[in-house]
Parts: sequence; C-alpha cells; structure tokens
Amino acid sequence: MNHHDTTLTQTSAEGDDALEIAGVRLSSRLFIGTAGYPSQEIMAQSVRASGAEVVTASIRRVSLQGHGSDTFQKLKGARFLPNTAGCETARDAIMTAELAREALGTKWIKVEVIGDRETLYPDVTELLEACRHLVDDGFTVLPYCNDDPVICERLADLGCAAVMPMGSLIGSGMGIANPANIELICRRAKVPVIVDAGIGTASDAVIAMELGAAACLINTAVAKADDPVRMAAAMRHAVEGGRLAHRAGRIPRRGRAEPSSPQLGLVGS
Repeated sequence: MNHHDTTLTQTSAEGDDALEIAGVRLSSRLFIGTAGYPSQEIMAQSVRASGAEVVTASIRRVSLQGHGSDTFQKLKGARFLPNTAGCETARDAIMTAELAREALGTKWIKVEVIGDRETLYPDVTELLEACRHLVDDGFTVLPYCNDDPVICERLADLGCAAVMPMGSLIGSGMGIANPANIELICRRAKVPVIVDAGIGTASDAVIAMELGAAACLINTAVAKADDPVRMAAAMRHAVEGGRLAHRAGRIPRRGRAEPSSPQLGLVGS
C-alpha cells in the first residue's frame, strides 16, 4: 500500500457519474469492510469481487506490526479508510484518528463514537465534538451517525466530507429501517451520503441507492454470508443497479392498473 495521500487524488473513475469525496473521484460506489471473514484470503477475494476501491479497517482492533498487518498487505493498492470503531468518547476517537494518520499516512478517517453498547447507536454529542476537532486538524472526516436529517446537516456544516447514516442497527441485517429519513437526508445533503450499517442482502443495497444514497458501506452482510465472495459480487451489482435506477427515475405508484399497450386498434374491434 502506498502510504501517501497522493494515492487518494489519483483515480481511474470513468463516465459521467463518478462519486467525488473531498476532491477524490471514485468509480465504485461500494465501500467494503474487512472484519469478520472466515479467513484473510476469503476477505481479500471478497474485496476484489466487490469492485470496491475504498476499504475500511478498524485501527484499534488491528495491530499494524502483528497479524493484522496481513489485511494491509493482502489489499495492497486499495484506498484504506481507517475507522475509530470501539471508541466511546471524542477523546478516544481523536487519538485513534491521529494514530491512523501516523501509521497509514492518510488524513481520511471514518469517525465512530458509540454511546450504547447494546444498540451501538452513536453518541451524537461526542461525535460532533470529535468531528469538529478532526476537521479543524485537517482530516477528511466521514462520520457514522444516526439516520437523523438534523444531525447529518450539522455534520456537513462542520466540514465533514460525507455523512454515513445508519440504515439500521450495525450487523443486524434489517435493511433500511427508516427509508423516509434516508430519502430526506439524501435530498437535502450538501455532501455525499453513504448508507452505513444494517444492509443484509443485495436488495437492501438497491433500496439505499434508489433512495438517493451516493454509496453504501457494507461489511457483515458480506463477511457472514454463506459465500462471502458471491455476496460481494452481488453487492457490487446491487449498488450499480440501484444507482442507475435512481438516475433513471421510477414511474409513479398508482392504485389502479394502467395498460402498457394502447387499447385502440385491437384485432376484432
């Protein structure tokens, strides 16, 4: 892996619909995590099958000198997005981000500050404090947050490069629990919206993208699938298909049938 931020400014994004975050153009709208796979080899195969350019890894849970360094070696060339998973205070998240910047040579950070161990809901007060500090310190901040339009707006106003509202509880596989909120967040967003947490299968990712999300971040749905590599490929197609459908625009819902073929000129009429 190249440990310099210059790798984040060079991209092979094609077409007229590349995702752009903090000046970085990405051809894939699928971000993928590296935790919980049956093996490091299956993890690496799954990341390749997903087509994802951005790969997340928890700095607190990965030893950069020990076994965890395999993750970075096996995914050499990927754009790593370190995260502060496991942090419960702004102070811990800030320290973890600083460690990631020093160890990996990147200013990009996914900020998680957990307020409840059972639900893994973010602590909004601590999250805002951590993001404010890290933005001021020059980080490119992507915060994991509630599916709350007000919080997402506040985070964007602080200077976060994207917002990452939860689809539903982390690792739950419940899909998009509140599609109305996700759609509202996407419609109002000043920065890219990346749906993070709760996606369980490909159809959930399609829904997130059809609601207007700029991208999806997926880990457990792939890592814990019966066949992670196949599920990673399915997620790739789901995100692409959902994005195309969103751009194409769906037909209105109607409470009655409407024939797709004209009724005039029927044989025998």
